[in-house]
Amino acid sequence: MEQIVLGDVTVTRVKEYYGSVGMAPAEFFPDSPEGAWERHRPVLAPDFWDPATNECHSAIQSWLLHSEGRTILVDTGVGNHKDRPYAPVWNRLDTGYLDHLAAAGVRPEDVDIVVNTHLHIDHVGWNTYLDGRTWVPTFPNATYLIPRREFDFWNPANGHEPLLGRGNQNVFEDSVAPVHRLGLTELWDGSYRIDKNLRLELAPGHTPGSSVLTLESGRDRALFVGDLVHTALQIMEPDTNSCFCEDAVQARATRHQLLGRAAETNALVLPAHLGGHGAAEVERDGSKFAIRQWAGFSRLA
Repeated sequence: MEQIVLGDVTVTRVKEYYGSVGMAPAEFFPDSPEGAWERHRPVLAPDFWDPATNECHSAIQSWLLHSEGRTILVDTGVGNHKDRPYAPVWNRLDTGYLDHLAAAGVRPEDVDIVVNTHLHIDHVGWNTYLDGRTWVPTFPNATYLIPRREFDFWNPANGHEPLLGRGNQNVFEDSVAPVHRLGLTELWDGSYRIDKNLRLELAPGHTPGSSVLTLESGRDRALFVGDLVHTALQIMEPDTNSCFCEDAVQARATRHQLLGRAAETNALVLPAHLGGHGAAEVERDGSKFAIRQWAGFSRLA
């Protein structure tokens, strides 16, 4: 378990999975510049890329925040026992995620707020768990904050055809709809103030309703950027999208804007899937960005 204190906010990293996602760089990031992975090998291997197998590596994790007396969970991973026929890496997992959460001192009923930065398969899974034959809220006392336009985009009733296609099959039905039916969701648009330290705002491109969580506390700044950055390569080559970015042009523009803000304000960048150190301070490098240093997390017992 790893933790960092930013102003009055404690941030703990809670892992669900780390390893190969079964995709080569050319498949996962098809518009990455020619030779970029080899050129940036010192940064990318082994945490983000295994050159021996030519497979991308990714972390599935949550960010657990304690702010103003409340417990806030940012993204909830893949979940256990979920039927994912078109995403075999995530099909019917059985991980110790809740044990890892308990090791951080948090029971499911302690969580006050769940933030879903967007509604992809690997960001909402632990919203619910299987109780007998019924999907029920994992965090029964929490308010689940979901961008309204993201909710509408993934709602099967609205008939959208996302790039992820069948890869997100069953996700809305088993991980979003159950908490919404019970009145536990709060759908927001534009921006949403959680408390004096934390604010949500839309960051579209990867998906239409993707969002970023901004932390400002004392002199410390941080950006929880979800999937705008999947891998360290996208910091150094910010025009590189993943194959799952719904709007390629908007995703690039949003990534440049957020990384630029991080560089100008000395904000720590905390993506959803970064393995290794998990977060980075960035600086401008011409029209691109560079990793100035990795985050200074403390390892907990």
